[in-house]
This record gives sequence, C-alpha cells and structure tokens, in this order.
Amino acid sequence: MAKTFELETLQMRLDDAQLRQLDLHQRIQRALRALILDGILAPGLKLPATRVLAKSLGVARDTVENAYVQLHRDGFIVRREGSGSYVCEAIGAELRGASRRRQAQAVKTSQAAPGAGLSQRGRMILDSGGVNDQQVIKAFATGLPETRSFPTDVWERLQRQVMKDYRSSVLLHGDPQGSESLRKAIATYLNLERGASCAPDQVLVLSSTRQALFLCAQLLVDVGKPILLENPGYFGARKAFETAEAKVVPIDVDASGIRTDLLHADRSGAHCVYVTPSHQYPTGATLTLERRLELINWAAEKGKWVIEDDYDSEFHYAGKPTACVQGLDKYQRTLYLGTFSKTLFPGLRMGYMVLPRELVKAFTYARSMLDGHTPQILQLTLARFMEDGHYNAHVRAMRKLYAGRQAIMLDAIGKHLGHVVTACRPQGGLQIPCVLHEGWSEEKTIRQAASAGVQLPGLSRLYAGAATQQGWLLGYSSLTAHEIETAMRRLAHALKAR
Repeated sequence: MAKTFELETLQMRLDDAQLRQLDLHQRIQRALRALILDGILAPGLKLPATRVLAKSLGVARDTVENAYVQLHRDGFIVRREGSGSYVCEAIGAELRGASRRRQAQAVKTSQAAPGAGLSQRGRMILDSGGVNDQQVIKAFATGLPETRSFPTDVWERLQRQVMKDYRSSVLLHGDPQGSESLRKAIATYLNLERGASCAPDQVLVLSSTRQALFLCAQLLVDVGKPILLENPGYFGARKAFETAEAKVVPIDVDASGIRTDLLHADRSGAHCVYVTPSHQYPTGATLTLERRLELINWAAEKGKWVIEDDYDSEFHYAGKPTACVQGLDKYQRTLYLGTFSKTLFPGLRMGYMVLPRELVKAFTYARSMLDGHTPQILQLTLARFMEDGHYNAHVRAMRKLYAGRQAIMLDAIGKHLGHVVTACRPQGGLQIPCVLHEGWSEEKTIRQAASAGVQLPGLSRLYAGAATQQGWLLGYSSLTAHEIETAMRRLAHALKAR
C-alpha cells in the first residue's frame, strides 16, 4: 500500500484501454478511484494539489479539479480547506475488498460449475436451451414522466429511417437478448453516465423492470425460499417475489440507505437482496459509498446476488448522480436493472438488465419463453435516438424541468398543507415522500382526497409488516406548475372536512 503518491502508477492506470473512450477528467477520476479501491492509495494519503497534478500530467487544472470534485461527491476523498485533498479514512482495507479471503471466494465462484449460483428453477431453464424462434394521468401519480415535451417528430423521423434501412427484416422475430445496436448504445451510456462496467454482451433488453424482477424471482429464488428487500421498499418488487412464492424478508433502511449491518446479521439463508441505492424508494436516501462497498463485499464473501434497481437515477438535482453499485463490483455479483419508461415515455415498454456473464444465457433463455423479444422497430429506433445524442439531450432537458417542478411542489405543500404533512426533500427522483403529522390518519386522508377526485399513494403499503411512518408519496414530474397548484388546492380543501 503506497504511503506516498506515485505519479507513474496513476499514468499506468490512465493508459488502460477501458478508459480511453472517456473524457479526460473522467479517465483521471476512474483511475484514482481504482487505485483507492485496490488499496494502492492508502486511507488518509494526501493527494497532489490540482495545479501540481495537472502540470505533471500535462492537462488543464480544471480537468483535475473536475476529477477531484466527483471523487469528493462519491465519498472517495475528503477536501480540507487550506490543507488539501486526502483519501477518505473510512475506506479501510476491509471495505476495499483487498482481503485474500474475498478474492479466493470470487475465484471459487467463477470456477464453479455452470448454473451453480442459480435456483433449481433457474438451472432447469438453463438446461432447456430456451426458445430460439421466437395510464391515465392523475394528480400526484408517481414515476410518471412528462410526455408532452417528448420530441415525437425526431422519434418519427428515426423510425422512418429504420423502416427504410431494414425493410421487412424488422417485421420478423428478433434476438431474445435484444438488438446488438441497442445493447451497444445502452452499454456505452451506462459506462459513461452511470459509472458502470459492462459490455454489450452483458445487456438483456426487456419490456419493463417488472419483467426483470419476474426473471430474477424465477431464476434466483426457489419456491418458499427467502429474499431480502428494503423496508420500506418498492411495492412492485415485493409483489413480484411474493407472486413467485418467495419469502420476503425485510431489511430496514435509514438516512444512509439499506442497513448493511442487518445484512451481515441476517440468518434467513437468502441468496439475493433487492436494493435501490441511488434513490431509495420511497425515502429518497442515497446509499453511502461505505455501505456500497460493504454491500459488494458481503455479496462476494457470502456468494449472494445484489439486484440493483436504478429506476430514476438520471434525475438527480444536486451535482452528478453517484456511480452505480454494478460499476464498483469487481466480483460480478450485481444484476443491474434500468428502464426507459421514466426517462422517455411509459408507452415504450422497454427496460433492460446488465447481468454477470455467468447469468446471461439463463436469463436470455427465460426471456425467450416469456414473450420472445422486444419489437425490433422500437429497439432500432431507440438505438439511433441514443447514438445521435437525442437521449442525453432529452434527459438533460427533463432533469432541468423536473428540478423546477420539485421546487414548485415543495412550495405548494408548505403553503397549503404545512399543518398536515412534512415533506422530505429528496436529492432527485420523480416523487416526494410526505409524513403525516400526529393526529392525522393516512387512511382517512386518502379517503377524503378520493372524494374530491384526488388519488393519494399511501406510504404505509410500502412497509413489510407494521408501518413506522404514515403519509403519502406525491409525484410531480408529469404536472405543470398550474396543475400542481390546482391539485394542491383541491387536496387542501378536501382535508379541511376532518
């Protein structure tokens, strides 16, 4: 472990072929991050000043500064005014995954017989070989994007191009794993924007996150066996696993995300945990770097799977989103779930998974048995939409729009309902959790709101067992400022009749 900063080591990492596609500040940030995670840069080590490192590398000072800023935001370094930048002390040897025991376990897992990590049902599907041929907008609806601003003219033009270039071939059966061009576009996007570490052959294109959850339930959890879920957590995930006859074991969350100490204490025998680390649903908490590393190492040591649902991380309003768990997981124990329903439009019905390589074949076979493949026309149109830069441009525009709408919603809650609920301001996302003040009943307020034509998604249903908090989860992304104000006035009026 280096006790002094060695420029040659950093330069060797910068020459890594996997980093060459990134912008220069991203290459420096990724290289330093890797040195910290590998234990080469010790906790507490002082890093060179930005001016000094920039001169040594022959780059602009702003380039190094941008790299340091992201490392600081992600929790890898601390910056002390008048003193400098240091590797975070909290990232000790146990968190970095440097122990031989973890590495030996990872090697053992990778050398295991094919399908050894699957459920009995999953191994059966893997052995089968698969099949080869083959909302109405409501006030405060959660997870519903603004569709009125979608560039339909661009989408229509690209779809016409696809029909012209591919002709009748797009009318035939497609690859169950997804079109190669779309898988390449997704992998490129995730590596650049979400800090992932994946290749196109690890991507599986699906119809939705729910389909991804169904596949996880079928292939990773046997009937009657346990699976760990955040508490409170995403209702759809819980129902998917319960429908598959799995036993849901709740793991509490706090302001720092899922409690990894409870994971270590779990004795249920569960082989999987479902998490929403970038924006915990519904609390909005972001899983800290320390806990991300603990989660990864727990999975590697115990031979567990981590199901990471990154459902709306594109919409982060304070700085850049934190890098996904999958990108930090060098042990390949993380299954990454993403969706286009929230970034583009729900009618697209398209999501995806990034899978550890040992699971790709089994999941693809299972998908082929469900619905064969996602429509080729939509896949190829989306691929061009991403390749031409329209996807990133749309996400940036929506991020700005939603940030403004979140502020409007928070102001409206304070003005009209400050005596009823406390709004918990999240760093991003498409909805706001609101906790009812003492003396107010969730069941009664939902009933009163419904009588006025306003549907309130309750918080209590998101808890497994007894709910510790009562309140609502209010969506705002699909509502204009006028619609937010109108709906809030209607709700406040309905609640006056206590």
